[in-house]
Amino acid sequence: MHNQTEARVVIIEDDQTIREGYSYLINNTSPYQVVNTYPSFDAARQKIVKDNPDVIILDIQMPGTNGIDALPVLKKLLPEVYIIMLTVHETEKIILEALANGASGYFTKNTPSAKVIEAIKEVLQGGGPMSPNVAKKVIISLQKNPDSPLTKRETQILSLITRGKDRSQIATELFIEIETVKTHIKNIYLKLNVNSKADAIKVAKSNRLV
Repeated sequence: MHNQTEARVVIIEDDQTIREGYSYLINNTSPYQVVNTYPSFDAARQKIVKDNPDVIILDIQMPGTNGIDALPVLKKLLPEVYIIMLTVHETEKIILEALANGASGYFTKNTPSAKVIEAIKEVLQGGGPMSPNVAKKVIISLQKNPDSPLTKRETQILSLITRGKDRSQIATELFIEIETVKTHIKNIYLKLNVNSKADAIKVAKSNRLV
């Protein structure tokens, strides 16, 4: 279990304003520490293991290696790390690819920093935070798949997430414990192959989830 209070964060993002903004806010308004920032994955590649991050905030569109291709490499270099994607793009295909490649969370770039700080906390606790608009796309793609691996309850919870409900609101609405909601969310992420192993990707492809 990571030490929740002092998690080390690395930001890989080519937009300097976003990079510096998130960095400043995480360092000054959260218990987490940004140990390094990089303008591209290629710049980070040689040094990131030394940074020893618990969480990486990773941009998708970058010069050189893009975030989707960087994901499996980062997971190899740092098997324990949690990766939160940050992107302008939220097409279904890209979201599912990111999740299948091992992303733990997925946000669009207009996300307020407070939400990103909350997302760091959530991934450290084993959750899988995503912007409501992103979650909505995941659901649409699962609905298109008649053999969705999700149970009715899981699909229900996923659709509440897409409506922007947090865990306690979901618990209240469905009359279940928060812990139960957390477990369901964890299972949803596992079923969507979020903590990707190569075979999980195969399963996702053969089940037409990606």
